[in-house]
Amino acid sequence: MLLRRRLFVLLEAGRNNYASRSFDIFMVVLILANVMAVVAETEPSLSDELRLNLRLFDIVSVGIFSVEYLARLWVAVEHMPLAGRAAWRARLTWAMTPPMLIDLAAIAPFYVAMFIAFDPRLALLFRLIRFFKLARATPALGTLGRVLYNERRAIFGAVIVMFGLIIVSATIMYELEGESQPVHFGSIPRAMWWAVTTLTTVGYGDAVPITWAGKAMAGLVMIAGFGMFALPVAIISTGFAAEIHRREFVVTWGMVARVPLFSGLDATTIGRLVQLLHAQVVEAGTVLGRKGDEATAMYFIMSGRVQIEFPSGPVELGEGEFFGEMALLESRRRAATITALSRCSLLKLQSADFSHFLSRHPEMRAKITAVVQDRVRDLKKRSELEVEMDEIAREKSQRVDESEPD
Repeated sequence: MLLRRRLFVLLEAGRNNYASRSFDIFMVVLILANVMAVVAETEPSLSDELRLNLRLFDIVSVGIFSVEYLARLWVAVEHMPLAGRAAWRARLTWAMTPPMLIDLAAIAPFYVAMFIAFDPRLALLFRLIRFFKLARATPALGTLGRVLYNERRAIFGAVIVMFGLIIVSATIMYELEGESQPVHFGSIPRAMWWAVTTLTTVGYGDAVPITWAGKAMAGLVMIAGFGMFALPVAIISTGFAAEIHRREFVVTWGMVARVPLFSGLDATTIGRLVQLLHAQVVEAGTVLGRKGDEATAMYFIMSGRVQIEFPSGPVELGEGEFFGEMALLESRRRAATITALSRCSLLKLQSADFSHFLSRHPEMRAKITAVVQDRVRDLKKRSELEVEMDEIAREKSQRVDESEPD
């Protein structure tokens, strides 16, 4: 169904079109407004009129979330992994995915409350589940989730180290300060409160050592606290950097693989070529190459638009497209002027780097040389055809001129 397909693109697959981005922004605003409403309802000084308005807002929000949930269920059969399954089975499988379970948990308490009385505080707690719907509407939260999952073992190890430091610190302070301050350090569980506040560098001051040995130990614990919290931060930041690099590599690899010149190369070779690319950012109006200039590089467009001025007319290229690949084949001049129409983020592959790449990988020279020869042969055929077509057109024009009476 055409309607279902369009709705699928809007809800699930159209992150790069205006309608889908607008819908995501609307949902983010609505979710955040719901969270703010929950927070506001806990204020006892709110007027009855304002509470009524917040209640009406909650009803409208549940209605929107319910329509969204049902729409996502309806378009579930359009997902490629579910293709070929019966419609009911595909929708049931999709309903069991974590994002859909969160969507259901965000609206189910409202309908259950119609039949079962809830404690108002418990109802507010359930409404806060809507906050987790942001993970679907904001790709950044999805990236964070992947980072935490990928680094789960390292993070778990850091948690064990943190817990171990708390236990060791509390045990030592129990031995050093237990007799002097039995209220605060009379047992390991009591001393653990001091260990937690000290290792986290909070230091409430309600429990402090008074013996010289206890003070010396406290100094060591404070220093250890800095390293303890730096460890998980370093793990997560490194994971973020790796995730972003991985995503950029996949996007770049796909762009390089689409170039006809590299279509015959294997994944490993393309991956090595990706490492030769250099990032370049240019402002609108920048001339990237003029007609007749020596061509020394090809470009991949990560974002923005460029215009190529051909004799037959201008051609615009946008995100994901490329130009200038023939500069890698042979020494040649630019056949057209290339100008940035907007601020562009480009990836540049120098012909000198490409030649050096071939010299360092002789086993790949044969593959790329074959592709180059086919490409040049194709260009020569096209050039000969264009010349022939021009001659035919010129002859026709001459006949017409000769047939016209003086």
